[in-house]
Amino acid sequence: MPSITDQIYIKAQRIRSIQEKGTQKVEDTIKDEFVGIINYCVMALMQAEFKNASDDEMTFDQLEPLFDQITNETFDLLQNKNHDYGEAWRGMRVTSITDIILMKLLRVKQIEDNKGRTLVSEGVRANYQDMINYSVFAMILLND
Repeated sequence: MPSITDQIYIKAQRIRSIQEKGTQKVEDTIKDEFVGIINYCVMALMQAEFKNASDDEMTFDQLEPLFDQITNETFDLLQNKNHDYGEAWRGMRVTSITDIILMKLLRVKQIEDNKGRTLVSEGVRANYQDMINYSVFAMILLND
């Protein structure tokens, strides 16, 4: 999974760079980069479920239920946290959301570098789910 984490990091760093510079030279929008973060996080969560699988090739019929499970669980988490926090994200800046995603990425990288050993942590799964949900919030804010 470290390579997926690094891909997410690249996307988040590009968002941060565009936000700081106020300009960009590549046409892909910030919104597209948040979509990429979501996609890579889902891939990482799926890959974590199959980390001990011996088969490198999986069929759509094998992957679809897992994709649905992961996205449904993550959406449920979004709704539960949104309920408890009262949509606090609506008052946030997209730049702050980017900061949170970068912090979560650094934590995931630290957990990966420590081979999953942590003293105190929500774990990799929760961090990926949070990055998905923060990306969704950022995309909503970008549309407002």
